[in-house]
Amino acid sequence: MPKAHSAQHSHRSASEAEAADITARILLETNSVLFRPEDPFTFTSGRKSPVYIDCRRLISFPRARTKLMDLGAELIERHAGYEGLDAIAGGETAGIPFAAWIADRLSLPMLYVRKQPKGFGRNAQIEGELRDEARVLLVEDLASEGTSKLNFVRAIRQAGGHIDHAFVIFNYGIFPQIETSLAAEGITLLALATWWDVAQTAERLGHFKPGQYEAVKSFLEDPEAWSRARTATAPVSTRLRYFGSRTR
Repeated sequence: MPKAHSAQHSHRSASEAEAADITARILLETNSVLFRPEDPFTFTSGRKSPVYIDCRRLISFPRARTKLMDLGAELIERHAGYEGLDAIAGGETAGIPFAAWIADRLSLPMLYVRKQPKGFGRNAQIEGELRDEARVLLVEDLASEGTSKLNFVRAIRQAGGHIDHAFVIFNYGIFPQIETSLAAEGITLLALATWWDVAQTAERLGHFKPGQYEAVKSFLEDPEAWSRARTATAPVSTRLRYFGSRTR
């Protein structure tokens, strides 16, 4: 297990470890994660991956999303404080529904942040009322390499808000640069689970065919090397416009 992964998990409390396991089980039960090491997914960047996640599916599962939002609210309060926030901001577009549910649980105003200014009218990048000096939490569905998070963070700060935390249901947990880039901006990333959590839970619950877990583990330890070793080009029709088409 990579040192970064071990260090990340060593900082978890018992309740956070339990939340990660519950989150992993929910992602598996709702088919929001897929494992296909024998026929890797090919993304528009050309990168190959034996794993795929789609957190957007969760909006269609009321009981599952309720549990995840409860766990998320607990995590946020534990790290940001019970009176440490003034507003919740969802990142366009996948973060918007989750931000609304988190805002409801924390009894806070909700905003959403566009990827770029609207381009007409008020030319707004942030929708909703953002008060000067408001302490804001950014919510998105997932984080891979963190580029979109930085864009949203800067937009909130330029509009007069303060932001120290971002929350996602799922952090890939295999790209160390996200922790570095967000930390450089003074942002702590809060996440319920990572690919390591999901893979280990899937193995424990018997979701893998023989040899699949070892292949997935190899990818998680070095995704770039795993992709380079599988250089055959997939047909365009099978490519997924997700991983590598934009960084999140």
